[in-house]
Amino acid sequence: MTDDIERDAAHRPWPIPRSPWIMFQSWQRLLFAHWPVPIEMLRPLVPASLVIEEFDGTAWVSITPFWLTGLHARFLPPLPFASEFPEMNFRTYVRAGSKPGIFFFSLDAGSRLAVMGARTAYRLPYFHSDMKIVSDADWIRYSSRRRSEPNPEFIARYRATGTAFQPRPGTIEYFLTERYVLYTMFPGGFLARGEIHHGPWNLQPAEALIEVNTLARAHRITLPDRPPLLQYSARQDTLIWAPSLV
Repeated sequence: MTDDIERDAAHRPWPIPRSPWIMFQSWQRLLFAHWPVPIEMLRPLVPASLVIEEFDGTAWVSITPFWLTGLHARFLPPLPFASEFPEMNFRTYVRAGSKPGIFFFSLDAGSRLAVMGARTAYRLPYFHSDMKIVSDADWIRYSSRRRSEPNPEFIARYRATGTAFQPRPGTIEYFLTERYVLYTMFPGGFLARGEIHHGPWNLQPAEALIEVNTLARAHRITLPDRPPLLQYSARQDTLIWAPSLV
């Protein structure tokens, strides 16, 4: 299966890294919830070495709850109790040099081992949270409450509402989803990036009923008083490379 993922690379904006990937993950039942925010609000929260990218004259932030499964290192099987769990990230869209990517304000996971591993290897802002994801007919019920202060919460129901499509270059959907690198800061203020690879996103229009959302506020970001732009993805199998200094 991973060989098939590597061969499907014609859609990428740059070639797959020559070094071997180190980790596989499958992201399933994923919701994209996107909001426009002023770039001035994000600038103090994003490293100065990263350019914050805008679309239609504004920066964007996104919350993406999903179910992570099949997590394993290259040549190793998935570990019991550490390969499947809910995850949710809160992110914005950035660029270093010619490579557009993602910068994470936070990542919440239902696995303590996964949190420890990601914090150590990638220096990503992972947090252990009490999380639950349940399928209810065609709806997905999702809840998350971080165990550390200030305990931000996200509680929502969401579902796909239309036919799947692959986003076209130049569209807002492409800008927000088709990104193949994440950026993080290593000790000493050094910028690093981790390459990822997957097939083109198959997105569906979605609807969501968000009951509680204090995640952005915990990061001093105020979301606009408007419904988010929503997409749903049933599954995205992903290869991940070790981070390297930019």
